[in-house]
Amino acid sequence: MSFSQEVIFKKIPKHLHQFIANQDYDLYYNARDQAVWRYVMRQLSHQLKSSAHPIYNEGLEKTGISIEKIPSIEEMNKCLSKLGWMAIVVDGFIPPQAFMELQELKVLAIALDMRSIEQILYTPAPDIVHESAGHAPMLYDAEYSVYLHRFGEIGVKAMFTKQDKEVYEAMRHLSIMKGYPSTTKEEIKQAEEGLNNKLNTVTILSESALLTRLHWWTVEYG
Repeated sequence: MSFSQEVIFKKIPKHLHQFIANQDYDLYYNARDQAVWRYVMRQLSHQLKSSAHPIYNEGLEKTGISIEKIPSIEEMNKCLSKLGWMAIVVDGFIPPQAFMELQELKVLAIALDMRSIEQILYTPAPDIVHESAGHAPMLYDAEYSVYLHRFGEIGVKAMFTKQDKEVYEAMRHLSIMKGYPSTTKEEIKQAEEGLNNKLNTVTILSESALLTRLHWWTVEYG
């Protein structure tokens, strides 16, 4: 059975293709990226050895994630398929509705980018460390896997508003600006003000907004 990105791409509904990126592994990640990955993962492994849920450390290996190198999406899919899941790479934040639909399909969205040395301890934008090592290992836990899938099933049915879309776009813009090393403080300030303005115009908490909060409090920070 093939786990190439092309094969997985064809399994995804066409209207979601616009959010899928291609992981051209050898061209996209350089030696510096690999060094950053190793440093972050070794620090993470040391810190979580005694504090993480027992499933986590076992789940790293079971989902195709190594401390020594940035994971290949094909390698991850070989492992995730045994758990009933797949993974695709995406470019940063994608709309919550698309994210939930992928989750309903049991497809994990993995950010393509690798954080820079300047943002080695924290990156304001989604990156492959957070998305792969942060989320994939817990899929090895059967109950968590069911929970995540159920969340997606409910999420795709949630109503969202024009205000939700505007908040998402402002948040994505801010994360992109913060991710660029050349971005000035003034540009970041303007992007932050733009997001705050959109948040201040929200007049109703939609079903989608409430579910997004629950997702942040459980899946992201749980």
